[in-house]
Amino acid sequence: METPLALSLNRQQPIHFIGVGGIGMSALAGILAERGFSVSGSDPRDSAVLQALRRRGVRVFREQSATTISAIRSGTSHQPLVVISTAVPASNAELMAAERAGLRICHRSDVLAALINGQPSIAVAGSHGKTTTSTLIATLLEATHHDPTAVIGGIVPAFGSNGRNGAGKLLVAEADESDGSLVKFRAQLGVITNLELDHTDHYADLDALISTVRRFAASSGAVLANRDCPILREHFNADHWWSIETADGVAFAALPLEERGDGTTVRFFEKGSPSGEFHLPLPGRHNLSNAAAAIAACRLQGVSFAELRQAVERLQAPGRRFDYRGSWNGRLIVDDYAHHPSEVSATLTMAQLMVSSGRSPLPAAPRRVVAVFQPHRYSRTAQFLEGFAEALSCADAVLLAPLYAAGEAPLPGIDSTAIAVLLQRIAPALPVQVAASLDQLAELVTTSTERGDLVLAMGAGDVNGLWDRLQNLGETDLPVTAVAA
Repeated sequence: METPLALSLNRQQPIHFIGVGGIGMSALAGILAERGFSVSGSDPRDSAVLQALRRRGVRVFREQSATTISAIRSGTSHQPLVVISTAVPASNAELMAAERAGLRICHRSDVLAALINGQPSIAVAGSHGKTTTSTLIATLLEATHHDPTAVIGGIVPAFGSNGRNGAGKLLVAEADESDGSLVKFRAQLGVITNLELDHTDHYADLDALISTVRRFAASSGAVLANRDCPILREHFNADHWWSIETADGVAFAALPLEERGDGTTVRFFEKGSPSGEFHLPLPGRHNLSNAAAAIAACRLQGVSFAELRQAVERLQAPGRRFDYRGSWNGRLIVDDYAHHPSEVSATLTMAQLMVSSGRSPLPAAPRRVVAVFQPHRYSRTAQFLEGFAEALSCADAVLLAPLYAAGEAPLPGIDSTAIAVLLQRIAPALPVQVAASLDQLAELVTTSTERGDLVLAMGAGDVNGLWDRLQNLGETDLPVTAVAA
């Protein structure tokens, strides 16, 4: 595969995405199609994402084979550019056919870099909160009539899509650190939410991750970073800092006045001086930090605080970030992407705030929090075994799904049962059960939870299919008494 330092996109050259239904690939394909490029893609699994791409002018193939490569080469005098992601293996039949045909092959990050580097852009990096922060920035810019282009790793509620081709000058993108490809980006403003070790399948240690993100920072025109993160404070020299803990020594601060399960009342500061107050409808301190970064990024682009103050009170999180799926037999079913101990801890802390405050953005304030967790990757689970157990210990009950391998080979002694053993040592009275399959997991929800429970499914694998499995068991959707706002 060719990995050019600077890919130049030519509207005369067709662009073909292998695995176009992926969250990162689909965003790029849709934007390029709307910009007048001839775009095609392949994906064997039909989905709402593929249907939306077809409506945007993308030609979608269901087969990943040599036949598809022959089809995209016919009827054009220009050899197609083939785009792949890290998820496409070297053994993919379509990729091998493209190589045999001598087609130029590049990584999706090269296409994203061409977009980021081609116009004024804001790129959001960091271990946690990238998708939410980039979603909030794009949403605030759209709400204040700046019509941004957005390339996000999740569905943005305001757009109904993960990719948006705006007419404004700005582009907002999520800069994924998982494979190190963010070093290709030359953003006008680089935003760094936080840093801690993750993606141990790619990074040998924390120093390797820091080094990579420092290269991203050095390539950005300016850097906006989270002063509350000790690793960022120690290893980075940001042009602008934000905090949710102090207004001293930072360019921007969002200090909580009241924290409840349905949101946070905030006083915002710029250079130590108060700008005003607002209500953030996204509960939890992690969401407050994400929102502080988003407001700060927009202020650096010249958007007035008065405009942002109105827009922020209508903010919504992206898909799979505390995503309410519905009520099943009086249980509130929520899907969340948390798959690192810090993310699990932040999500459960926010959920317990809903219990303790009696306030919630859900149809009712939950009575208990039942954590349904699916470990993601053997390497991550091995690295953070104790961290997962500690994070899950603040739930009222825990159901563990089978580990999602994400293509990794098993490691001896590393599975969901290993987390359960540690968890029961930490919290002996905590009810913990391990499911042998996702179907059994759904059965456990029916037998081990109660009306009024928040059933919080967390993980980056296929645990988000829990809602569909519960419906297949027979949804009765009994009414839940709503809590007054």
